[in-house]
Amino acid sequence: MRYYSTGEVSKKLNLSVRTLRYYDQIDLVTPSFKNDHGKRFYNDADVLKIEKVTILKSLQLPLKDIKKVLSQLTIEQLLSIHKQSLRQNIAELEQAVLHTNTLLNILKVEGDLQWEHLIPLVRKERSDEKEKGNWNKFFDEEEQNTLQEQLPKLEQDDKLINKWMNLLKRIDLCVAKNIGPESEEGKLIASDVLLLTDEMFAGNRELEEKFWRVRKSADKSELLNLYPIKKEVICFLEDAIYLFEQARE
Repeated sequence: MRYYSTGEVSKKLNLSVRTLRYYDQIDLVTPSFKNDHGKRFYNDADVLKIEKVTILKSLQLPLKDIKKVLSQLTIEQLLSIHKQSLRQNIAELEQAVLHTNTLLNILKVEGDLQWEHLIPLVRKERSDEKEKGNWNKFFDEEEQNTLQEQLPKLEQDDKLINKWMNLLKRIDLCVAKNIGPESEEGKLIASDVLLLTDEMFAGNRELEEKFWRVRKSADKSELLNLYPIKKEVICFLEDAIYLFEQARE
């Protein structure tokens, strides 16, 4: 039978020596052999037991509870728990990717972000139920389903969200350079927005206008957890669309 020193187990399992000693002190995983100088040596069964503890810890179980159930677990149960842990890790990674896409898309428009701006963006301050309740204040269930399917989402990384981000950047540049909504650039922006809007709402003018009325309100947008649009951008866009549609009549 092979024995491993504390250092070897530490390297093998990527755990600190201090952690292994603590497991021994609380009788969670006691090494099978100690020499006359108190040096710890672990056999393969001990190493497997430590790996079980690591899996159970990944599920946020306290050590005192792990100690109670450790000897009762079958291999099938342990594998099932490990599978559950892996799925949780995948879900967390997928959520992290969505958060990162959100920040990248905002950065494309804002051009810069401060650390204090990142905190509320990555911290989910509203529960899903509360957010859904807010949407119920403005839209019926059918409208919500349509908006859920059609609206561009900051966490996505696709052509639609990139088109909207580019439009907002173009409007920002116009405002910064004092280029008015009556300009050629203003007309092109209005045309692009109307094309995208028709595509997004599939010609449903009533829902389009209803959503835009909500979207123009900073308070309502915040309630729905939507990216805030600057007031000057909204004014430019409204004027550009009005002038563009007047010219077409």
